[in-house]
Amino acid sequence: MVIKTDELPAAAPADSAREPSSQAGGKGRPGAAELPSVMLLNGDCPEGLKKEAGAPEPPRENGLDEAEPGEETTGQEVIVIQDTGFSVKILAPGIEPFSLQVSPQEMVQEIHQVLMDREDTCHRTCFSLHLDGNMLDHFSELRSVEGLQEGSVLRVVEEPYTVREARIHVRHVRDLLKSLDPSDAFNGVDCNSLSFLSVFTDGDLGDSGKRKKGLEMDPIDCTPPEYILPGSRERPLCPLQPQNRDWKPLQCLKVLTMSGWNPPPGNRKMHGDLMYLFVITAEDRQVSITASTRGFYLNQSTAYHFNPKPASPRFLSHSLVELLNQISPTFKKNFAALQKKRVQRHPFERIATPFQVYSWTAPQAEHAMDCVRAEDAYTSRLGYEEHIPGQTRDWNEELQTTRELPRKNLPERLLRERAIFKVHSDFTAAATRGAMAVIDGNVMAINPSEETKMQMFIWNNIFFSLGFDVRDHYKDFGGDVAAYVAPTNDLNGVRTYNAVDVEGLYTLGTVVVDYRGYRVTAQSIIPGILERDQEQSVIYGSIDFGKTVVSHPRYLELLERTSRPLKILRHRVLNDRDEEVELCSSVECKGIIGNDGRHYILDLLRTFPPDLNFLPVPGEVLPEECTRAGFPRAHRHKLCCLRQELVDAFVEHRYLLFMKLAALQLMQQKASKTENPTSLENGSPPSSESKPEDPPAPEAGSKEEGSSASGLAKVKELAETIASDDGTADPRSREVIRNACKAVGSISSTAFDVRFNPDIFSPGVRFPESCQEEVRDQKQLLKDAAAFLLSCQIPGLKIGIGELITRSAKHIFKTYLQGVELSGLSAAISHFLNCFLSSYPNPVAHLPADELVSKKRNRRRRNRPPGAADNTAWAVMTPQELWKNICQEAKNYFDFSLECETVDQAVEIYGLQKITLLREISLKTGIQILLKEYSFDSRHKPAFTEEDVLNIFPVVKHVNPKASDAFHFFQSGQAKVQQGFLKEGCELINEALNLFNNVYGAMHVEICACLRLLARLHYIMGDYAEALSNQQKAVLMSERVLGIEHPSTIQEYMHLALYCFASSQLSTALSLLYRARYLTLLVFGEDHPEMALLDNNIGLVLHGVMEYDLSLRFLENALAVSTKYHGPKSLKVALSHHLVARVYESKAEFRSALQHEKEGYTIYKTQLGEDHEKTKESSEYLKCLTQQAVALQRTMNEIYRNGSSANIPPLKFTAPSMASVLEQLNVINGILFIPLSQKDLENLKAEVARRHQLQEAIKNRDKAEEPMATEPEPAGASEDAASQPPAAKDPSSPSLQE
Repeated sequence: MVIKTDELPAAAPADSAREPSSQAGGKGRPGAAELPSVMLLNGDCPEGLKKEAGAPEPPRENGLDEAEPGEETTGQEVIVIQDTGFSVKILAPGIEPFSLQVSPQEMVQEIHQVLMDREDTCHRTCFSLHLDGNMLDHFSELRSVEGLQEGSVLRVVEEPYTVREARIHVRHVRDLLKSLDPSDAFNGVDCNSLSFLSVFTDGDLGDSGKRKKGLEMDPIDCTPPEYILPGSRERPLCPLQPQNRDWKPLQCLKVLTMSGWNPPPGNRKMHGDLMYLFVITAEDRQVSITASTRGFYLNQSTAYHFNPKPASPRFLSHSLVELLNQISPTFKKNFAALQKKRVQRHPFERIATPFQVYSWTAPQAEHAMDCVRAEDAYTSRLGYEEHIPGQTRDWNEELQTTRELPRKNLPERLLRERAIFKVHSDFTAAATRGAMAVIDGNVMAINPSEETKMQMFIWNNIFFSLGFDVRDHYKDFGGDVAAYVAPTNDLNGVRTYNAVDVEGLYTLGTVVVDYRGYRVTAQSIIPGILERDQEQSVIYGSIDFGKTVVSHPRYLELLERTSRPLKILRHRVLNDRDEEVELCSSVECKGIIGNDGRHYILDLLRTFPPDLNFLPVPGEVLPEECTRAGFPRAHRHKLCCLRQELVDAFVEHRYLLFMKLAALQLMQQKASKTENPTSLENGSPPSSESKPEDPPAPEAGSKEEGSSASGLAKVKELAETIASDDGTADPRSREVIRNACKAVGSISSTAFDVRFNPDIFSPGVRFPESCQEEVRDQKQLLKDAAAFLLSCQIPGLKIGIGELITRSAKHIFKTYLQGVELSGLSAAISHFLNCFLSSYPNPVAHLPADELVSKKRNRRRRNRPPGAADNTAWAVMTPQELWKNICQEAKNYFDFSLECETVDQAVEIYGLQKITLLREISLKTGIQILLKEYSFDSRHKPAFTEEDVLNIFPVVKHVNPKASDAFHFFQSGQAKVQQGFLKEGCELINEALNLFNNVYGAMHVEICACLRLLARLHYIMGDYAEALSNQQKAVLMSERVLGIEHPSTIQEYMHLALYCFASSQLSTALSLLYRARYLTLLVFGEDHPEMALLDNNIGLVLHGVMEYDLSLRFLENALAVSTKYHGPKSLKVALSHHLVARVYESKAEFRSALQHEKEGYTIYKTQLGEDHEKTKESSEYLKCLTQQAVALQRTMNEIYRNGSSANIPPLKFTAPSMASVLEQLNVINGILFIPLSQKDLENLKAEVARRHQLQEAIKNRDKAEEPMATEPEPAGASEDAASQPPAAKDPSSPSLQE
């Protein structure tokens, strides 16, 4: 596919070379119709995907049996997308013709983008493409161009400029001049972000297969920097952003800016003048340039004298670059060198990300003159598309129109999802810019006479409101605190309804921005809403939290279609006139029909049921699990709700219980041949939340796996028969299902169907007398969910004290900042950071008046930013006061008692790091600080000065539209891989990559997951070069879209290091592992379970290059960390002992080696038994070590006896082979290779397929069953796993060998 570098929906990365994955043909691809119904995740995807795919799918009876939009996909449709590419020849002025690979479904404008990116044609912007003398339309697809085929010649024809085209040209030249300059990434503009991988890989890894670095054991400098070594207390900040040598600027020009003589006067317009530029060349020559319809030329104007006549040399050039080449030799030389460097960079370092990523640190940078940046600052460019000049975008119309696009087949769905994603990313960027303008006081309020907190704003067709409780709207829910929380709850509701994607039901574009202590909600505007009162507009729901409630049949019909997937119960409430009103959402959800006739829903803040642990209700008693833990606890607001993931997990848990109860009853019936349903007739569920016992009969382990499978399969079949209501089920079977339904709280008595009433326990909401039994059941269901959260979900989480401290500090910082004027921001932030993190006991705030003295005090302006009173209260904060407030906040908000009064005590008691706390508070609040070493522990001077605070960025929450078809392919590929069908899995993942590229463009976190899995598959199949290429892209993308020190980025570095080692690039592998360790130290510190895996990797590589002492430092640290987090008897610890023993063996220190291997052997023997292959392997190794030790001792005795004349055979200390080191690396990273012949492999695949079919009854129903079962996994389970094909194991999960 042809590539694009701007924001246009891209089909592949912006590089004229084609991606290998994008040429994968479409033949023989299974469509979603034949995809396996059980999707087993490989455990190696980012959180976003895990949430969707890793969590078990909700049971189909509970509403997901309706066809997904992507379910009718066929292989034929995929072929449509994968049309065969072909080559065309490009003829451009002044250069040799060249050929370009294109694809039929691309548009002509995509070829334009490629030409504007190529080194030899990048200086052209204003041209058209001609085929046989006919101009091609910019927006037509190549397949619709008559006569365009393999070998066709496309001619580049220069077109006359307009003012718009001239501006685009100047902007493009400026972008080319700044292409290696990282300042836009540090400043967080134009979706630029940072990447440092190339610093550690010394450029591109693409030719790694040919470049065998270190294979012949060339001397490699393996010594890590001192601060990376285990036990080091130093945590420097500067290595986070190493200086890239490409950033040293190649200065082409000193100044390029708009001239003060713009715009041209009328008589010059009639000569074709469009605008004037002023340039100072590197040789200090000052020139004025005219941009005319025919191109660019020098004129005779000076700074103070206007003379538009051409100057000599009278050279007219269609491109500004060509003109500058003529007048400045330095420009010509440096511009060519700059473009050469630019195109050598990996495309993923250059492409814009879909959403802006901000950096919390930046080096000191020179502020250079930049005409485009200056122009952008004073125009709302984001609101105007250049193809509709002067016309503001109607965001609401764009957002809703894209949702209305057809979606009957795959190409239509791709087009629709691409449009939805593009509009959402544009809307998020515009909303962020508007929210910052509102808080900075640069937007006029639509109600300027009201108090600042109550003001609302419209900018660029977006409505902005502040997170305060205006008009006591949230009085019963917690006032301002509730008003601050409500926008994020509302955003979660919008995300959920968007994901269900019901035709005819519309939500508002919503973005929540936290900036300078304020929360701003940005929303698209319903047509006509501003012209009428809300009371008249709302035809469904309530505007006063349940007092007056109205309903509407069309809304009930639309919301009914969302109720099954969202598990929302249709219910009745009473209004203020005691009339029954039917709803299918919470009462706060409002329905408004816009002037465009669309049905909008808004205020979705109570889409999910409340969390009763934080909502004390008089007269209601929670289950024992809750009361034992001290719940319910009063919280600051009453809007605490259960997350969607928790609701899904709870329903899964209930479904599993339902299946087991029904299976148990069926078994009992079968055994006794008599009806015996009494055990469940009372309908109250056993306290399932406290780990229910498994039903004894089918699952006690005495029967074969098949019998339990068949029991559940019968229940499934029975449930489907009863649900279909065809009368074939006998009454006893119906009774079984009815009892099971009642026991788990199903709203149906014939099928499993758990739903929640979101209005239960809502203050002010009343229910009719006739519904009291249903209300009682719903209350019980919510109590059970609250208990499930405490007993089943939370035990899997670990409290992070550092997180708790930084969140408490963030809450305080939010109100602290609201009292600070813009001129005092850097002083206030640096003072807060000193109080929070510096050991200096008495930091003094510098008030902004220090810099300037005003002769007269300004009167208070009317239009000041919200809350900006003349307030210097922030300046009197002390460290003691701040830490007292943090401890108080931790107790009040999180009910956690912090035992510390200063930062130094917190660091000492809880083992925290100040640098980690600094990173966390900066990311949470948007602070950007100067990249330098801070002396936190100095008691003589504060750590921060106001010069250290560089910027404050917004923290943005938004909707993430999904590529549904691509995601289906991705899941199918994972399932195939886990069944051992690597080739088929690889094809499906490649297909998913193409579809993701089609929807998201080249950069997205889900594309990152695709690339990671492809890399691992290629590695398993022995194609190291392809593995390296894909993993390099995954690292670059993770750095760009998640952040350079994000935990996922650290993992990507570790995977890349493994593939580098396998490709014999040893020094690169070490550089990458050292980088990963530095980032882990910065983000988490040494005391983290992941550090064991990282140190094992580093230790093994160092062992491989015979750096034994260094290797031991890392491996022994890994052993200590594993012992701490997994216990001294864990299999991970046994593996660690073995790795340490191998290094001691290489050093000929056999006593230490034997000691460690004995420890490992004991663990294996205890955990796995004497007959397990791991125990036997360890036993063999012990014998080998003993023999070597005995041989060494004999030799030593010989020396003692005979002195120097002893005849000693040379001792054989073999260095470890690279193959053995790689084998161990694979084991610790969860990759198992099993040597099999082709025939064995085929037989194994057939066996796997047979087992898969046998167990489909359970798996299709409940992918989560095995992890949730309470019986212990038999010891031999992992032996079975080890006999699966190479990829059948979960590549990222710990295997038994660990």
